[in-house]
Amino acid sequence: MPPLKTIIQEVVLKTTPPEVYAALMDSEKHSAFTELRATISPKVGGLITAYDGFITGSNVKLVPDKIIVQRWRAKGWPDGHFSTVTIELKKIKSKTSLHFIQTGVPAEFYLDIAAGWKTYYWERMKRLFGW
Repeated sequence: MPPLKTIIQEVVLKTTPPEVYAALMDSEKHSAFTELRATISPKVGGLITAYDGFITGSNVKLVPDKIIVQRWRAKGWPDGHFSTVTIELKKIKSKTSLHFIQTGVPAEFYLDIAAGWKTYYWERMKRLFGW
């Protein structure tokens, strides 16, 4: 197994936790803000894909509007290797604090994956919610 790293990021979005949860977990909304096809099951154990299949995985734990835990991998990763993505949403006045942790990222992909979350998720979500 290659060396593994952890990504930790935080972002504040100008919307409610239910809106953020829906953007991440609704296939149509996810596809709209990422501008590429996503298929996301709303159920624990259900399969997920994003970015036209570049990302694949499954839901491990879902607490609507609060917690998303997924097994997650990108194309090109070692065969059968999955990381764990945990997203926690908390309401802060009229905004949402999103705390993100991804464990088990192969070290050789760490910089690209960390930058990708910021560029292709958090920045696009800020635009979506009017930042």
